[in-house]
Amino acid sequence: MKLVTIDQAGNLHLGVKLERYVLDINEALKAFPEDGLPTDIMSVIGDAGTVIPQLERYIARVVEGASEGSAYLLEESEVTYGPCVTHPGKIICVGLNYRKHAEETNAAIPQYPILFNKFNNTITSHGDDIPLPNRVTSQVDYEAELVIVIGKEAKYVAKEQALSHVLGYCNVNDLSARDLQMRTQQWLLGKSCDKFSPLGPYLVTADEVGDPNQLTIKCTVNGETRQNSHTSDMIFHCDEIVSYISQHMTLSPGDIILTGTPEGVVLGKPVDQRVYLKHGDVVTIEIEKLGALTNRMVDEQL
Repeated sequence: MKLVTIDQAGNLHLGVKLERYVLDINEALKAFPEDGLPTDIMSVIGDAGTVIPQLERYIARVVEGASEGSAYLLEESEVTYGPCVTHPGKIICVGLNYRKHAEETNAAIPQYPILFNKFNNTITSHGDDIPLPNRVTSQVDYEAELVIVIGKEAKYVAKEQALSHVLGYCNVNDLSARDLQMRTQQWLLGKSCDKFSPLGPYLVTADEVGDPNQLTIKCTVNGETRQNSHTSDMIFHCDEIVSYISQHMTLSPGDIILTGTPEGVVLGKPVDQRVYLKHGDVVTIEIEKLGALTNRMVDEQL
């Protein structure tokens, strides 16, 4: 199932991407009432084991009775998206987790996952403009990444059981201000500017994705391919990451884990060839089975 957040003038509610349309759950409930059906993405994530089967039955009922032109069937071009996870509890990031990316930046291959965090101010959506904070940085870089969305509490889980705690996956652009990131030994400042973690467009449930370490991953800037890799190049695979983090903290439904970026970032180029993101650049992150996340960079206006 491909879950989405629909943004109607700041009112965020649940949608589901069908083959041709996006099903607006709020509008569908007016035509096909059903008690207890969630109408926001966090309610689905918080009780996925119960809610997903209920949603599946409801969608089948709606599709069977649907008619063309109904208000609850939206063309994707008509949808303004919200973040596919609107209020993550924890945003945990894994640094230097692709072998070729570590090599291109002349970094040692880590022995343990390198963990850092971002905050909710970085969360935004597919299609939203991303402000480049040019007062404080001139080196904003793109990073295509696979996101793990936790759906079931995980504490001290073994690698073999780790993915059973995952609800699904989505795209993120882990935008990074390299000059701020490298200012100190702590990366947080360069990672946590406003809207530096666009998520989406879909939260795709794990059953549709299969093995998360068998997916192509790429990034384009203004249509030019900059990153073109595969999640099998991760140093620590998704099951290892979930298990490792769960040994040290409880993972809860709605927590998200950004799993690192492959080679091809601006930082990995020779210094005289580094051209960082600028006003008007359009960046698309596309991971196999997860759709394409596109955002335009704009100079910050305050």
